[in-house]
Amino acid sequence: MAEQVLIVDDDTRLSAMLAEYLAGNGYRVSTAATATEGMADIHRRPPDLVILDVMLPDHDGFETCRRIRQLSDVPILMLTAKGEETDRIVGLELGADDYLPKPFNPRELLARLKAILRRRNASGTNGSRVMRFGRLEIDPASRSARIDGRDCAMTSYQFDLLVALAGHAGRTLSREQLMDMVRGEELEAFDRSIDVHVSRIRAAIEDDPKHPRRIVTVRGSGYVFARYQDDGQ
Repeated sequence: MAEQVLIVDDDTRLSAMLAEYLAGNGYRVSTAATATEGMADIHRRPPDLVILDVMLPDHDGFETCRRIRQLSDVPILMLTAKGEETDRIVGLELGADDYLPKPFNPRELLARLKAILRRRNASGTNGSRVMRFGRLEIDPASRSARIDGRDCAMTSYQFDLLVALAGHAGRTLSREQLMDMVRGEELEAFDRSIDVHVSRIRAAIEDDPKHPRRIVTVRGSGYVFARYQDDGQ
């Protein structure tokens, strides 16, 4: 069955163009012109991915992103104003999986959408093997991470980033390497997006995110996932 995409944007002309383009590439598409309509659509018919504009007439996209995250881990691709770096960072911090500044080429949106859904549907780079690092357990097959049996909440993109880091435990990975591993294709780099996602992962898996022991920053180089955690385990 074709994957369902929900477009939440009050620019009805753009939504209609994107809906036609995505339908022509094999997706089922629904549209909503307001955050309220979009949330109702998600409750009624949960999509496989949401394309969410930052500027909406009733609630802004950031608040809508936060509300979606409270009820679902559906991947979210946010559309932001051109050059508004702050919008991108805030969206990622609230749980968006990716961003795309306006105006954009529909082919790039399609590439990003495919990459997000491919990560979502993949079993992970480590197959079904559960990875254990002390009290932390990462299960690529069920796409879950747990500390002492407690689920660690994170977005689809953040989980894939965690798997990439854990799959190369003990090795320093640059931001560029991480983006290549997780995206699966070359797209415009936005280094700070990786930093934001790592910060969110740390909030989910570290005992003290301000003094991380699992994902360690290597100044000027990138990040390293510690092989041994929790007093040598």
